[in-house]
Amino acid sequence: MRVAFRISVLFTLLLLLCPGALFGACKEESFASRLFRPAYAATPDATLHYFGHSFFQLVTSRGTRVVMDPLAPGWYPVPDVSADVVTIGREHENHNWIPIVRGRPLILRGLRETAYRYEWNPVRTTVKDVLVQSVPIYVSRPDGDLFKGAAFTYDLGRLCVAHLGDLAHKLTPKQLKQFGKVDVALVPIGGRTTMGPHTAREVVRQLKPKVAIPMHYRDDLERVRIFTEGFPTRTVPDGSLTITKAALPRRTELVVLGYRGGPF
Repeated sequence: MRVAFRISVLFTLLLLLCPGALFGACKEESFASRLFRPAYAATPDATLHYFGHSFFQLVTSRGTRVVMDPLAPGWYPVPDVSADVVTIGREHENHNWIPIVRGRPLILRGLRETAYRYEWNPVRTTVKDVLVQSVPIYVSRPDGDLFKGAAFTYDLGRLCVAHLGDLAHKLTPKQLKQFGKVDVALVPIGGRTTMGPHTAREVVRQLKPKVAIPMHYRDDLERVRIFTEGFPTRTVPDGSLTITKAALPRRTELVVLGYRGGPF
């Protein structure tokens, strides 16, 4: 009985001292984590920068730099970005243009090339203070056929960010479990190769993130209007968003980020 009590006390202390290490921000909430919720300080956890299409940089409070789906030159001004890690959800120049990223980043590809096609390449690795995991999804061809792509989650210990890649469909129960408890979701809304704004709204309702940010809409503000209609929405013209766990809204808020060369 005394041993069980001591184990219980030790487990409680571990929960209080390092809840992120035991559960992670992106994991499904357990009974224990509901009992022992950590108190979050009102300090920034990360900053998100948007460069158009599906191209983002996430910088954590500890300085870890994550670049997502770097875009080839030609559409928008090329940003000056460096990274510790680059994630690629689709092998296309609109998503995998590594040469513009400075530094010597770890490259994490959600797909691997085989003799005949691309297959899912499971990713689960920690880069400094970020746990990066891939989620298998499907992308759409213009004729409606589907092919494989990848989304990613970025677990910062107490903040969970998800880049949905070129997602073209509503999420399955298995995919929802893989994404877990998303705080900030980067959501494609453009149609053709991705889902359009109507399906994207349904996916937001499935994931229930605190913040959802539209992407992959090629300057088409009508798609943005459809996506945001009826949701609390704000626009950040300069494209940089500071994210603080303690300051996240209770209900889903849509944040439209501007970018250089864009319509704002």
